[in-house]
Amino acid sequence: MKLDHIGIAVHNIDEALKLYQTLGFTVLERGQVEAYSVDVCMLDTGNSKLELIAPTGPGATQNFLDKKGPGLHHMAFAVDDIKTTLIQYKADGLQLIDEQPRAGFGGHLVAFVHPKSTQGALIELVQA
Repeated sequence: MKLDHIGIAVHNIDEALKLYQTLGFTVLERGQVEAYSVDVCMLDTGNSKLELIAPTGPGATQNFLDKKGPGLHHMAFAVDDIKTTLIQYKADGLQLIDEQPRAGFGGHLVAFVHPKSTQGALIELVQA
């Protein structure tokens, strides 16, 4: 398993891009995930990616911003077989948000592990 990306919740991607482009990061891909009511922008960091996520309506990202404000939202790790990983994590006692993978940004399969099981960090699994 390796780090795929770090998700950063922001109110507005265009505003956030001003900062991240000033820091030297370049845009890899940008789009929306309507099922989750978010705009997404992937940035190249050289050895991984940053994912800027901004809500387009009510949902988990808007709830996060309302409670905590902008900032670190999740860490995403690439796995070869997301279904097997989820089965193993559940058997190991981790609390899953998703027991089955779902479609994520860029057409990847994704699933989330609840922060209650991971010392407070939301973890996303990504199958490329």
